[in-house]
Amino acid sequence: MAAAAPDRTGAPGHAAPPGRPEPPGRAAAPGPTGARGAGWLLPLVSRVAALVLLTVVVGLLPWLSGRDPALSVLRARSAEQAPTPEVLDAIREDLGLADGPAVTLARWFGGVLQGDLGRSWVSDAPVLPSVVSAMGVSLTVMGAALAVALLVAAVLCAPTLVRGARGTLRPGGSGSGAAAAVLTALPEFLVAVLLMVALSVWLGWLPPYGWRGPVNLVLPALALGLPAGGLLGRLLDDALPAVLTERWVGLWTASGCSPAAVAAAALRRATPALIPQFAMVVVGLTGGAVAVETVFAVPGIGRTALGAAQSQDLPLLQGSVLVLVLLGTAAGIAAQAARRLLLGPGLHDAALTLPPPPTAPAGAVRRAVPAACAALILAVCLWGLTRDAMTVQVAERLAAPSWDRPLGTDAVGRDVLARLGHGALATVGTAALVCLASLAAALLIGFVPALSAGASEMANALPPVIAGILVAAIAGPGPLGAAVAVALVSWPPLAAHTSALVQETRAAAYLTAQRALGAGPRWILVRHVLPAVLGPVARHAVLRLPGIALAIASLGFLGLGSQPPSAEWGLSLSESLAYVERAPLAALAPAAMLLLLAAFAVSSSTLPQGSWTPPRRRGSRPAGTATPRGALT
Repeated sequence: MAAAAPDRTGAPGHAAPPGRPEPPGRAAAPGPTGARGAGWLLPLVSRVAALVLLTVVVGLLPWLSGRDPALSVLRARSAEQAPTPEVLDAIREDLGLADGPAVTLARWFGGVLQGDLGRSWVSDAPVLPSVVSAMGVSLTVMGAALAVALLVAAVLCAPTLVRGARGTLRPGGSGSGAAAAVLTALPEFLVAVLLMVALSVWLGWLPPYGWRGPVNLVLPALALGLPAGGLLGRLLDDALPAVLTERWVGLWTASGCSPAAVAAAALRRATPALIPQFAMVVVGLTGGAVAVETVFAVPGIGRTALGAAQSQDLPLLQGSVLVLVLLGTAAGIAAQAARRLLLGPGLHDAALTLPPPPTAPAGAVRRAVPAACAALILAVCLWGLTRDAMTVQVAERLAAPSWDRPLGTDAVGRDVLARLGHGALATVGTAALVCLASLAAALLIGFVPALSAGASEMANALPPVIAGILVAAIAGPGPLGAAVAVALVSWPPLAAHTSALVQETRAAAYLTAQRALGAGPRWILVRHVLPAVLGPVARHAVLRLPGIALAIASLGFLGLGSQPPSAEWGLSLSESLAYVERAPLAALAPAAMLLLLAAFAVSSSTLPQGSWTPPRRRGSRPAGTATPRGALT
């Protein structure tokens, strides 16, 4: 342990080849071990409490919404039957609504303990077989989409990994920003529509909708896997450069280790902090695929939950949400176990060493990308703000671009350029506020991972559409309700990232030395933990900005957010999709703005620290280099 001890930082679980330096990882220095005892109790209590709270809120939906559930059930059963008082009273008696919410909830919980989820209020069919069947379909789609996402992520981070393993990676370099930005910003429902039009309608290669066999799995898997792969690839590509510049990489290379061995160790070194994100993506691909399941008529759990919420079929909605939350809990537990396995005893024994943050300034071209995207967005928005966005001219509907209307008109004759400018505040402004709120919540909640585990997994398992319905039932539909709903389900990935980084930072070996020298918890928090966590999580939050904008737009499309004649970009995109062949710019213009927003978010979030500092004179010493990270101060 003499010479190689400072470099044991990276690839847990790898044994050193004979005659070569011991690789970074599992070997642990003596440290505190008391935290190994009852660390499972608080997360268990948190998960149970979150599950009970969510099911209670869902169970109170008929009473929170202010709508008569008997009338909703009657409309779902028979739209032609007149809603007479006698008919509605009979439905209330049949459903047990006259007993009140407390008795209804108690009856449902009692059935759950006996393995009975009740019977559908609409079809009178048992809920459990319907939920199990829908969950099986969603898990099948999720497996195929996850395979696509992992393949895309591998392609995006492969250049950085190969160059780093060969020792040719430039300082601060990573090369998947533009591709990841495009993929991350693609709206899933837009990808689904484009794939259906291209591969089913035009080429006739695949069936456009339905669920009859494996051939129906291709289009949903691509529509879900491409954006998810862009996000995972960008996060992994952002973590690799710091790992590949650690000293152990040079030692392994000098000792004759192959680039493949170095690449495998680097992946293992960078993966633990991102494993919770993989779990979040798995759950999101299962329950959050409502739009894709609707486009392709896939009978999955997300579509089932949406239909149950819209018809106020309470037992079916409760059963769907229950299995989604259980899936989120299982994914969270599996992610924590996998992360602990990769980190090894060093996590418990406070013997980890963290990779330094990337500090090499980016090149001029890399700095110019976010600046150019921001300038283009600002120019289009300012130009559009000077024009009239609300005047309807039916005689000029779907007009081609002209000098008077550079981007043409939409389906009712409104100026597309004007609507881009006026919709910027509703889209970018609201998404930015939600992003900031999610970041603040994640930083607060992520520092208490044991208590926040249940709430994080529950919120991530809840599709934004279902959250929007619950919020709309309490506060009514509108842009504020949509923003609140998206904020409620946007913080879990950031909180999971924060929690992983906090745990690894607190287990760092150099902090054990700081505590031994008398450093207090507050000093360690301010000087070491916060700086190590804030940068990566803030970049992650910016990376999710386009997805938040799209989630708000999807709620507006379903009538739960911005309402016509709002110029919000997502709503404009949804309204113009039906006319994409006659007036393509009406749909492509808001989609292009969302892509520009994504390009700005990704390119700015992945700039290394110090990218905007002016170059120093030759021989000058950058501030902060006198004391390397981890040194005693």
